[in-house]
Amino acid sequence: MDHKVPNTEDLGRLIRETRKEQGLTQDDLAGLTGTGRRFIIDLERGKDTAQIGKVLLVLAALGIAIYALSKWK
Repeated sequence: MDHKVPNTEDLGRLIRETRKEQGLTQDDLAGLTGTGRRFIIDLERGKDTAQIGKVLLVLAALGIAIYALSKWK
C-alpha cells in the first residue's frame, strides 16, 4: 500500500501502525534495529530531529520501502 508521508508525524504514524500490525513492541523494534526504546518512541511521535540513518534502519526492519520523487520534474 502506498502512503504519502509529507511530514514527520505521518512517518511516525506509519511506523507505529506497521509495528503494531506485525505484533512488535517498541522494545522489540528497538532490539531489532540496535536503537533504544526512547528513539522508537520519539520517532513514532514524529519528533523531527530523528537521525536519518536510524530511521532507515527502522523502516528496513519493518519492510517499509521509501521512494523519493522530485517535484520539479
